[in-house]
Amino acid sequence: MSRILIRLLLYGLLLLASPASAETAQWSGNERNLPLEGHTQSWVDTSGDASLGDVRSLPREAWTPEEPPSISHGYVDEPYWFRTRIHNPTDAPLSPYLEIGYPALHHIDLHVLSGGETVQTQTMGNQLPFGQRPLEHRNFVIPLQLAPGETLTVLMRVETGSSMQVPLTLWESEAFLVYEQSDLLFQGIYFGIAVAMIFYHIFVYIAVRERAFLYYIGYISAMPLFLATLGGLAYQFLWPGATWWNNQLMMIFLMSVVVFGALFTIRFLSINSDNHPFLLRATSNLIAAALLIILVALFVPFSTIVLPSIGVAFVACCLMLLVGIVRLLKGVQAARYYTVAWFAMLAGGIILALSKFALLPNTVFTQNAVQVGSGLGVIVLSFAIADRLNKEKKAALEAQQQALREERNARMAQAETLRVQEEANTRLEHRVHERTEALEAANAKLLEFSTTDALTGLRNRGYFEEVFPNYCVEAFRYRQPLSVMVLDIDHFKAFNDRYGHLVGDDCLRMVAECIANLVTRPEDIVARYGGEEFVVVLPDTTAEGARCVAERIRRRVAETPFQVSRETIHLTVSIGISGRIPETVEITQRLFEDADQALYAAKHSGRNRVTVDGDGQPA
Repeated sequence: MSRILIRLLLYGLLLLASPASAETAQWSGNERNLPLEGHTQSWVDTSGDASLGDVRSLPREAWTPEEPPSISHGYVDEPYWFRTRIHNPTDAPLSPYLEIGYPALHHIDLHVLSGGETVQTQTMGNQLPFGQRPLEHRNFVIPLQLAPGETLTVLMRVETGSSMQVPLTLWESEAFLVYEQSDLLFQGIYFGIAVAMIFYHIFVYIAVRERAFLYYIGYISAMPLFLATLGGLAYQFLWPGATWWNNQLMMIFLMSVVVFGALFTIRFLSINSDNHPFLLRATSNLIAAALLIILVALFVPFSTIVLPSIGVAFVACCLMLLVGIVRLLKGVQAARYYTVAWFAMLAGGIILALSKFALLPNTVFTQNAVQVGSGLGVIVLSFAIADRLNKEKKAALEAQQQALREERNARMAQAETLRVQEEANTRLEHRVHERTEALEAANAKLLEFSTTDALTGLRNRGYFEEVFPNYCVEAFRYRQPLSVMVLDIDHFKAFNDRYGHLVGDDCLRMVAECIANLVTRPEDIVARYGGEEFVVVLPDTTAEGARCVAERIRRRVAETPFQVSRETIHLTVSIGISGRIPETVEITQRLFEDADQALYAAKHSGRNRVTVDGDGQPA
């Protein structure tokens, strides 16, 4: 019985001793690397002000062993202390690298102890200038020195507003450099693809001017910037001294991914208030929330906005995938590529988010899940855009061919219409020409009738009064003489009363014929003014010239016998003349009145004579 008790006691002592032995990592230098999660313990500094001495004096049971494969405690407010022991069992000195593989940690105080004495102290973090790091690397890499048989105790105080992830790996120095080359190759491939895609889609946008491509350019620009900031590359190469902005830009770029991704989704999948009002409203609210966080990130600390940012990003991934599925079910062809691409990005984002909340282990895969997912997503979305461009090009070509066919048919129809129209126009023009000629002839006859004295065939008074002022204006303009004669048949009233009106009409016709035969220039006017009075206008003729013409008219009338039954009668006329070069255009009335006065003077002087007013003196 006593032997059994002794054995149980020994087993208990072994069990109690096993955690202590598991704490120490054995490093012989033959390994490429050694993950230290299984050799690390942690303690939460709830007060936040524990010193190195306080931590060294902690009892053994205060420390909590970390479970492989990762050290991850999610988002916490309190600082954590981590302890690990590294032993060199060989008889040669070793120089491994200790890597803390999460560059988003804000503040790290690292103490290396040997034999109870502090042999190395290092303060670093992404809230401190990049140049303070022992090695210029995006992660935190600390060279260690292990003497033969030496055991080092590493104590780290970590305080951060990001996720409390402390992946610890001990590296053989050459193996670390080889790993670094392969990792940089992976990073170079990813960011090279991203830059190539950015420039490619810039050219596409310039060519097609489609706003969806502009949003996509913003999306594929913000995503690499976010990942470069999260992975420490941006802090290492772009802004190594901007400690505060380094964390803020991480959230700004993440929210920019959400904004541009949502805008691209709305445009690319044609989401509007008519087909999907709920999805449009939800996506618009998501954009507003992301923009608000971007604005707030300019003023408030990283720790305040990190959780809301991750929440918005997670909702965005789910919502965008939902939009793609809904549009796919609606038969939108572009949604096929879109849904696959967003599923890849969603998977990568979810894996990264779960690792930050300590729901998944922090491994190489989980750390690079977003890069892999976003890289695949960008490539697939590029196929989607290319497919859309090809379809639009094909549709445009078909539309162009259809337009050409319609244009050809329209031209043929237009040619036929023009032919028919030309024939109709020809017929119409012929008819219009005929009608116009008839109308012009009728108008000419009407004008002739309206300006001709029906009895004598001479021009009537209306014609004379219409054109005489024009003659006066022309004579005034060209300084030419203008003469007017007024004729009156002597004793016509008595003649008319004696022989009757019909004989009187014959008398008027005979006198009109005598005047017309002697006044023959085309520009001269011969008109019956009224009753037995006639008027003659002689342009470019002086008063003396008009007198000669008037004398011939007087003699011709006197010498022409007029037969009334068996009786021969000799008629006479009296003529008054007024002629001059007009000094004003307002001479029309006066010139005619002067000629009329001269006529009365001729009658009072015995009739059958010609009288000139004023002997042709200018008016």
